[in-house]
Amino acid sequence: MTPELTVLTLAALLWVVQFVVYLAVGHGRIDLDKAVGPRDVPVERPGAAGRLHRALSNHTEGLVLFAIAALVLTISGQSNGFTAACSWVYLIARVLYVPAYALGWTPWRTVIWLIGLAANTAMLLAAVI
Repeated sequence: MTPELTVLTLAALLWVVQFVVYLAVGHGRIDLDKAVGPRDVPVERPGAAGRLHRALSNHTEGLVLFAIAALVLTISGQSNGFTAACSWVYLIARVLYVPAYALGWTPWRTVIWLIGLAANTAMLLAAVI
């Protein structure tokens, strides 16, 4: 398995961990009827539960782009030391992003997100250059 696929697997596991943490923090703070209902009206997520939910949504969106980069590099046989390093930078940024968002680290949350995006973009560029 390429380093990019290893990191993709770890990033997916990070998603699971984030989801479990979000559920644990939000437990008892969100009306159960609303949580299991059709959600025609958005569910209010107060405080840290809301921030963890938004961080999880952000990770979901970023994971799609990272998966594309990891798969393109692996399938095309272009995985190398640079793209592997970018993968690890992306994952470290995603791990740091969770507490940065949950604890409201301003402006560091945005800086961390930008580092992850730059690593991901570098991987995509490496695939087409």
